[in-house]
Amino acid sequence: MDNKVNRGNIRSEIQIGDLVLVIKKNDQRTGNLTEGIVKRILTSAPKHHRGIKVMLDSGEVGRVKEIIDED
Repeated sequence: MDNKVNRGNIRSEIQIGDLVLVIKKNDQRTGNLTEGIVKRILTSAPKHHRGIKVMLDSGEVGRVKEIIDED
């Protein structure tokens, strides 16, 4: 197991407008990820071990698994 920190677990790493991959609650068993743009950050804590909860522009809510860097 590596000790790489997932940026999706740290609130300060996520900004409104970021392109992210989230896992919605009903997809936790399947692991299906949903791509979208962050509209709101719902987790108030600075860190969360399962990922920061966000609302996407589409209205879907999930925990950030990956922040997609747009170059």
